[in-house]
Amino acid sequence: MPHPIMFSDDDPTLARVRRIALALPEATEVIAHGRPTFRCGKIFAYYGGSVKGGDMMDTSLLFKPDPTEAHALSDDARFFVPAYVGAYGWLGLDLSRAPDWDEVAELLDASFRLVAPPKLIRRLDGL
Repeated sequence: MPHPIMFSDDDPTLARVRRIALALPEATEVIAHGRPTFRCGKIFAYYGGSVKGGDMMDTSLLFKPDPTEAHALSDDARFFVPAYVGAYGWLGLDLSRAPDWDEVAELLDASFRLVAPPKLIRRLDGL
């Protein structure tokens, strides 16, 4: 039995995340486990998820943080450890309250760079 869809296609926050994520080289969107995932071969972001051992965060971005910034981000109350992928170093950002879209773009860029093949990173850097 397939997972139920756990997002609304007309969600304006999702639309903004899509524009940023899908602007990255060869990025695609695939629905997995009822939620949008953004990939470049490997997943670099999820839209929506839940806090480990807690509440659903439907309007959130799950991403792989740059290892040099992960500790500082986890000290910020807007960020949370997501269920399932948090054990692998992923973080979540609550997007429900006026997110800083430049910051969201930077987080997506960093997450993309951690999983993308070198040829896509070179394209991103214009090389």
